[in-house]
Amino acid sequence: MRILGIDPGLQTTGFGVIDVEGHALSYVASGVITTTHLPLGNLPARLKVLYDGIRELRSRYEPDESSVEIVFVNVNPQATLLLGQARGACVTALVSCDLPVAEYTALQMKQAITGHGRAAKSQIQEMVRRLLQLPSAPRQDAADALGLAITHAHASPSMNKLASAHGLQRSTSGMYRGGRSH
Repeated sequence: MRILGIDPGLQTTGFGVIDVEGHALSYVASGVITTTHLPLGNLPARLKVLYDGIRELRSRYEPDESSVEIVFVNVNPQATLLLGQARGACVTALVSCDLPVAEYTALQMKQAITGHGRAAKSQIQEMVRRLLQLPSAPRQDAADALGLAITHAHASPSMNKLASAHGLQRSTSGMYRGGRSH
């Protein structure tokens, strides 16, 4: 199985692609999509760059599943809204490519990668380097995206087993006319 991890951001969106075979993880690619070349006030153009970039990643690496970080609320409400729009563009791009999307909080990813939820960025980078046997640590945004992909690689088999054993299905509360089925 190939997993694409996305760490959304309006200026810099990290991505990471890994292959999973049993318990073995292998690195495929990582990097960032940047919108810093565009004017700060041109939000629609920035969202289009993110949307097109995610679609290009889908066609280039052909992942089977994806994982995206859930936006947290921070001190600045305007920044939170902008980040939410960037995340929305990323999720929309993934869903438009018929790619299943799993969502994890930063806390869940940090716990899965480092063992505790208050890990520093440098700790995530180092653990991702070790888990994927990379020669050097990836940059922060790419490391977070790889961390999300690794988190999904570890969590999805357990969640699938639990769901099939108990006949669990996704809740329909909060869905838009049943259309939110990622």
